Amino acid sequence: MSEHGFWSRFLLPGGLWLFLLFVVPICLVLALSFGYTDDLGRAVYAFRLDNYADAFDPLYIPVLLRSIGYALATAAICLLLGYPIAYYIARYGGRHKHLLIAMLVIPFFVNYLVRTYAWVALLADEGLLNSLLGDVGISEIQFVNTPYAVIGGLVYGYLVFMILPIYASLERMDGSLIEAGKDLFGTPARVFLHVTLPQTKQGILAGCVLVFLPAVGDFVAAQLLGGPDTYMVGNLIQEQFFTASNWPFGSSLTVVMMLFLSIWMFGYLRSAAREARDPVAAEGA
Repeated sequence: MSEHGFWSRFLLPGGLWLFLLFVVPICLVLALSFGYTDDLGRAVYAFRLDNYADAFDPLYIPVLLRSIGYALATAAICLLLGYPIAYYIARYGGRHKHLLIAMLVIPFFVNYLVRTYAWVALLADEGLLNSLLGDVGISEIQFVNTPYAVIGGLVYGYLVFMILPIYASLERMDGSLIEAGKDLFGTPARVFLHVTLPQTKQGILAGCVLVFLPAVGDFVAAQLLGGPDTYMVGNLIQEQFFTASNWPFGSSLTVVMMLFLSIWMFGYLRSAAREARDPVAAEGA
């Protein structure tokens, strides 16, 4: 048996698993998105474009734009917070690097829903933070039901997805480049801008994609930390499936969101492929 055939056998179970639990459900969602709901509330397969026309109804455009805005803000804040953390661990963590990374990752073993509920307990009108503020004579501050709370919950939920790829890029970086940069550019700020930052560009892009993609479709943070004015597309899809029982319309919203996210993913993959083929040209671009 050839080596190719030997390894192909190991790929078969994983391929079947992905086909049954990923490809088939997506095909069903795509087929259902062209259907309609009958008088009894049952989803019927058909070929209509009404659901896609409704998905771009002006009533839902603000929800889509809000979701994109929250996700972009989340990615930007995660980058501002995550890059210094990743840089410190990679450059100054020493023999404690793995321990520091473990300390970042272990809290994420707890379910995302449970961790978000913890933020509700902290930020609620009668929560722990407002109780502490009341003890020092500060009047109650509304934290929940605001965009800031939703974005804060998203940042908390996805920050580690920004830190890890940046950390990996910094770990792979040759330390002699920084020493050479000190001779060429002098100040630490110029060395960072001209040497470190370009060398970690792919890690930054990967982190932004890993944060942005799930943040757009997130519904937990907006559901628990937000209000009617912070409704996101994930909440809209959830409502169509579980409250309105309009599965065809929910499926069309899902397909539209997947197509939108695929554009971002395709852009990242092209950038990564270009970097792999010609690192010098990609850096210049």
